[in-house]
Amino acid sequence: MNYEVYHIPNNFTDAGRVMGLFELRNLVEAVLLALPALYLCIALLPFSLTPKIIITLSVVVPLAGFGLIGISDDSLTRWLASWWRWRRSRRVLFYRGEAKS
Repeated sequence: MNYEVYHIPNNFTDAGRVMGLFELRNLVEAVLLALPALYLCIALLPFSLTPKIIITLSVVVPLAGFGLIGISDDSLTRWLASWWRWRRSRRVLFYRGEAKS
């Protein structure tokens, strides 16, 4: 038999991603979440440098990670928009009648 062999490059699934892992949209959302928290921690915490760095990292790293990963493989804004649409259009279903077999 005559088979055709195709070479699939190693970076085939990396298209449109940053470092092959995160979508660009998720990266932007992570930066938008982390920068205000970073500024607030650095500007408003009344500690010396070392505790300020520790507290800032313990706040900013989880926020940025949450922004990078997203929820259910969606970005945060995409998930929030779908949740908002569901919230606005949800209805209560009532059972009327009997089940007939």
